Amino acid sequence: MSWSWKLGRVAGIPIYVHWTFVILVAWLMAAAALEGQSLARGLEQGAFVLALFACVVLHELGHALTARRFGVPTSDITLLPIGGVARLQRIPDRPGQELLVALAGPAVNVVIVAVLWLAFGVRMPSSSNADQVLHAGFWPKILMVNVFLAGFNLLPAFPMDGGRVLRALLAMKLPYARATRLAASVGQMMAIAFGLFGLSQGAPMLLFIALFVWIGAEAEAVQVAERAALKDVPVSEAMLTDFQTLRSDDTLGKAAELLLAGAQQDFPVDGDGDELVLTRASLLAGLASRGPEAPIREFAQPAAPAVEADGPLVAALGQLRERGAPCLRVTRDGRVVGLLTLENVGELLMVREALGRTGDGSVAPAVGERVY
Repeated sequence: MSWSWKLGRVAGIPIYVHWTFVILVAWLMAAAALEGQSLARGLEQGAFVLALFACVVLHELGHALTARRFGVPTSDITLLPIGGVARLQRIPDRPGQELLVALAGPAVNVVIVAVLWLAFGVRMPSSSNADQVLHAGFWPKILMVNVFLAGFNLLPAFPMDGGRVLRALLAMKLPYARATRLAASVGQMMAIAFGLFGLSQGAPMLLFIALFVWIGAEAEAVQVAERAALKDVPVSEAMLTDFQTLRSDDTLGKAAELLLAGAQQDFPVDGDGDELVLTRASLLAGLASRGPEAPIREFAQPAAPAVEADGPLVAALGQLRERGAPCLRVTRDGRVVGLLTLENVGELLMVREALGRTGDGSVAPAVGERVY
């Protein structure tokens, strides 16, 4: 996920923290500083933040490790202010599996609450007043955090776990993409409710949550509909076959002429024994700094691994996104036969929509991204 910093790996899964998580940390630190709290209280606040990190990571590991039992790997986990995102590499094969994966995260928080409540006698803060909560003890606040993580994530709205639970239940009776669209619509209605309540109460955090839920619900529906539309479609159906290849000793001026003469924006580069690509951004930067006589080799970038023309388009699309590559070379029998870009895939989706080949009862969307 963009705008995230890597913290490390747990159970082989990379852990990232999104910059917006800093909002929560900054609020806690500012509250402590404004009240002139003691060093011990400041250290306790720091320990609480670390414990909060740990609870969110455990919640997401619950999803990831349950998915692993069904043969679904997790690309990474990203921490956000209102929870986290475990990015699965694919959707579990059956709705029942997705139901278990979705429930696994809140179940971890329920176990933590049960241990703190039953085994150690920890109780919630006596008041829901913000000042009282802020001054509550360390363990009562940890208990409250886990109750919040379990309860909030079970709301039937994407991208929370409750939205996935709802989608899994609907998918037991409906086509998967249609179930996703219905569940996403419920989530967006809840987002509107969050937004209106936040406006009426002067609560900016609720507005942030409303925006997060709306965008997450739409992204989920778009991604699933896209996968349904592209199911069993080979790379060869979407690849660009009319393309130009440059040599590393060609000039940027030649590349600029090809850019202006056609629709191609990124160019494979032959020469020097390396697989390179000259992107439009690199070409324009080179023209601005060195002029049209500069050799392409100074501005070409390493190309992403090639994909097979007969391979699945969904997997190639995932590789495009994962690597942030402008294009992929498409090969057949070791020879480059085409290029694949996000624009190509978007055009294929529009054509298939016009032909009514969207799959699974859905409408073919623009290109999106899938998270869990």
